[in-house]
Amino acid sequence: MANRSPELVTGDAVVLDIAIAQLPVRAVSALIDITVVIVGYLCAIVLWATTLGRFDDALTTAIMIIFAVLLLVGYPVIMETVTRGRSLGKMAMGLRVVSDDGGPERFRQALFRALASVIEIWGLTGSPAVICSLLSPRGKRLGDIFAGTVVISERAPASTPPPMMPPGLAWWASTLQLSGLRAESAELARQFLGRAAQLDPHTRQMMAYRISGDVLAHISPPPPPDAPPELVLAAVLAERHQRELARFQVMPPGPYFPPPPAPWPPPNAGGFFPPT
Repeated sequence: MANRSPELVTGDAVVLDIAIAQLPVRAVSALIDITVVIVGYLCAIVLWATTLGRFDDALTTAIMIIFAVLLLVGYPVIMETVTRGRSLGKMAMGLRVVSDDGGPERFRQALFRALASVIEIWGLTGSPAVICSLLSPRGKRLGDIFAGTVVISERAPASTPPPMMPPGLAWWASTLQLSGLRAESAELARQFLGRAAQLDPHTRQMMAYRISGDVLAHISPPPPPDAPPELVLAAVLAERHQRELARFQVMPPGPYFPPPPAPWPPPNAGGFFPPT
């Protein structure tokens, strides 16, 4: 159970088309992790009864306290750091912790989340975490707010595939600065390209000019002269998606080698901007 959210934006203004994990799935994941910790602590009690009982009471108490801290804090920190945002419960439920900018979770963030969980989950039986997750648009608990993280679902239904990179514009797209691209403009371009074939030619042309003009006003460098607006939009969105994959260190199927620059403009290409 997850919702698509357009609000997770990287530093390059790459809107990550991912699913924010919602409370029911996160609750099951937390129960799995809690079970792991409880089982680990029961094993510690058995060890104490069979071995540590022979030592001084103060020493055994100190060892049990240290072991409890390692379970409550060390387990999530080590697991999420090593697996880049996944504990055993999150692995089972297909969840992952990422930074607010879409990057992988860092050790410092995992530590903040684990320390906060000692109070909000173990100390207060999860009530603050549930209330905060219900109030947060992205399902954040207090630990996520302090750490600057968000939990995403990796098993959400696939969204509309991104457009293919036009071969003649791949070299230009690789040089793009996307820091000024607004999420709303990119989403509008994606929806237009998905429905372009259903529009009549005049409406399709006018919308392509208008949407491409809005997109080009927020990116640089400008496209090659006379580049068709639909191909420009496709190149921008394809490059945006390519950088999203690289951000998450997900390799697309097969190697990707940008083709060499093609001659421009192509023969018989229409003007990029409509006549005035």
